[in-house]
Amino acid sequence: MPSLITRVKSKLFIHSSKKSTHALDGAYASLMRGRSHDFEDLREYQQGDEVRDIDWRATARKNVPMIKRMRADRMHTILFVVDAGRGLSALAADDRPKRELAVLAVGALGVLALRHDDDFSMVWGDAGGVKRLPPRRSEGALEHALRTIDAASLPEGAASDRERLLDFVARTIARRMIVVIVTDEAPIAGDTERLLRRLRTQHDVLWLTLRDADPVLRVSDGSARRDVDTGWVVPGFLHGDQEVLGEIDERHAADTARRDALLTALEVDHAELATQDDAVPALLRLLGRRAARVRT
Repeated sequence: MPSLITRVKSKLFIHSSKKSTHALDGAYASLMRGRSHDFEDLREYQQGDEVRDIDWRATARKNVPMIKRMRADRMHTILFVVDAGRGLSALAADDRPKRELAVLAVGALGVLALRHDDDFSMVWGDAGGVKRLPPRRSEGALEHALRTIDAASLPEGAASDRERLLDFVARTIARRMIVVIVTDEAPIAGDTERLLRRLRTQHDVLWLTLRDADPVLRVSDGSARRDVDTGWVVPGFLHGDQEVLGEIDERHAADTARRDALLTALEVDHAELATQDDAVPALLRLLGRRAARVRT
């Protein structure tokens, strides 16, 4: 089976012509807390870097803005919390399984963590149980984590249980971490909100929503839509119905607004990932917003 990290890196490299990879590096670095005075090296200034880190003498010599990189006082741990129930086997907005989008999101942030010498860990599970991978710092461990996500999210698997995952983290993870929750579009119920409030006092929390494919097709082309939890198939006559599509769009917009308002009120930085092509830019915007908030 081809390396999943290689697939993730190819997505990052596709965007590197737009300097997205460098910008992600800068945004990732700037949101990390803890700085030291031990000089490590110089590199060119990239979007998302701190202006205060510019080395003006080196900039004058090279005629391009240069950044002083300092060795971190301590390592950080990124904890990926992946809602790996059978819902991840459903289609994302680009008609590919959502588990591929989860692999890309975890893989991209995991690659950044490794580039910055940070550890990562992962908690995943469903209604059948919760498991955890211990903190690691290697591409081999990240590949294993990505393959775990890919293998765990199958149509015949157990249903999602987001509250169980969050409760596990709240009860068992004492050390402060950057917690990245990767989940689907299910509404944030009262128990989820309560657990998020608790987690927010214990950790730095980011929330990634994987957007579902539209349940009703814009144009009827003979394709089918099936709910992975119930097996219910959307009747063919609904596809292409503009009135139905309008109602679905309104409902999605309202649900998204409620979710985003709640997460903002809880000071949980969040992003919605819809397709393989927009995932990296969406992560860049998320990290950029978070870095700006951390600096203020």
